[in-house]
Amino acid sequence: MDVAFPDPVWPVVLLAVICFGDALLCLKPVAFIARCFEDVGFPRRWWWVMPPIKFAAAAGLVAGIWIPFLGALTCAALVAYFVVAIGMHVRARDFGRNLFVNATGMLVICVATGLFCFVL
Repeated sequence: MDVAFPDPVWPVVLLAVICFGDALLCLKPVAFIARCFEDVGFPRRWWWVMPPIKFAAAAGLVAGIWIPFLGALTCAALVAYFVVAIGMHVRARDFGRNLFVNATGMLVICVATGLFCFVL
């Protein structure tokens, strides 16, 4: 059976590394992440869910190198995650760096990775 790997693979690996690093930063949220959660009104009692979600995204992307459907699904889930994040920033009227650099930048990276590695 012929397995079609994502092509190119490096954006998938890079996005996985970014997600893994982000998960590490969320274990005990560093100041700028905690401030971001607070600014958008994300309840503190739910902060614990972020590291497992982000570690799972990193794992899904890495596994997606050999199981392309899983990689594509993970990219789609990350797109949905960042669309929701952008919506939370807009709802909170948080129109600063967190919205335009972090959330929007990550949305662009996730969409580009999904399109260029799994679709086109």
